[in-house]
Amino acid sequence: MTVEFAKSLSGHDKNHIYYILSKGEREAYLVNGSTHGIANPKKKNVKHFQIIKNIPGELQDLLKREEELSDTTIRRAIRKYEKLNVLVGGL
Repeated sequence: MTVEFAKSLSGHDKNHIYYILSKGEREAYLVNGSTHGIANPKKKNVKHFQIIKNIPGELQDLLKREEELSDTTIRRAIRKYEKLNVLVGGL
């Protein structure tokens, strides 16, 4: 299982961070644990988001060790990523 986050580049959710639940050639299903949970992922064209490549190891471990992902776990991981990103100075 690969852990991937994405930053929305366009739309009303511009600059929001999402966890990539699944990805195809032309679109991906993104979740953030609150407005778009696992049961209701956001379908977004791959042109409209940027994959975040530098994910801290602690966040990867957090998401990988969960047997079944929950909205709470995803929300917690996104918050940690945003907090760490602010501390190191941006995306």
